[in-house]
Amino acid sequence: MLQFLFRRLLVAIPTMFIVVTLAFFMMRAAPGSPFVNERRLSPEVERNVMAKYGMDKPLVVQYATYVGGVLRGDLGPSLKYKDKSVLKIISEGFPHSLFIGGMAMTLAALVGVTLGVVGALRQNRPADYTAMGVAVLGVCIPTFVTAPLLVLLFASTLGILPTAGWPAATQPLSSAWRYFVMPVVVLSLPQIAIISRLTRAGMIEVLRSNYVRTARAKGLPEHSVVLRHALRGAILPLVSYLGPATAGVITGSLVVEQIFQLPGIGRAFVSSALQRDYTVVMGVVILYAGLILFLNLVADILYAALDPRVRLS
Repeated sequence: MLQFLFRRLLVAIPTMFIVVTLAFFMMRAAPGSPFVNERRLSPEVERNVMAKYGMDKPLVVQYATYVGGVLRGDLGPSLKYKDKSVLKIISEGFPHSLFIGGMAMTLAALVGVTLGVVGALRQNRPADYTAMGVAVLGVCIPTFVTAPLLVLLFASTLGILPTAGWPAATQPLSSAWRYFVMPVVVLSLPQIAIISRLTRAGMIEVLRSNYVRTARAKGLPEHSVVLRHALRGAILPLVSYLGPATAGVITGSLVVEQIFQLPGIGRAFVSSALQRDYTVVMGVVILYAGLILFLNLVADILYAALDPRVRLS
């Protein structure tokens, strides 16, 4: 196990270095400037502002300074938000995105695996067609369509859920949960579709395997065969998928956070990209890359725990 973790660390370090390098030079190559707005700055003021953030130095020097700051855990100041560092912006928005994304992936895993198992056990029957029909709808209908429809139905028409926003810190959970229902459902629907299809395909293959036939021949109950033997092998492809998918849902819920006015990291990423706030954009990219590396590592460990043929050595 330690050797495996050490090897993954050796791979993660150069990967993060490449991500930082590409993000830095791509942002600098983008047209525009964070200091250009409706009121044009005078050349002297613009030079002073550029000098304050070290952007008057050669690009190689700026890159070396930025990499040195990243190694120290300093992602620099925001170029648009006064007196705010990138770490502060991320620390304010990331917990909200983590909560909504985590709830969405949990719901997607529970519902998607259930639909996939039902579809596999009732292959080519009405239950299978219904489950896969739900999956196709989840894939075909994008979130920027689903979200307004839910708002129109549950907020505007029925009035049982709030249109948008985030509950206050002092608000009791008995009423705060209403703010999370629509964002979680909208985020989870595409994932439910993908997870159910992956689970169904894996279950169909595993149910035809020799060890499942042996378990049934021993007279084990059907629920024990499905849950203890077949499902364990069927979700192996799903484990590999959940790592990057979870990272994407947590940090990439741009449309959902914008529609429901959630103070998450995705919303900050979009506004910073539009405003050419280089340091915030690069900080979110680094966070996303780190999440993918970490969650892929967790997926590999879970894969080995589920499949005794895999050894982490």
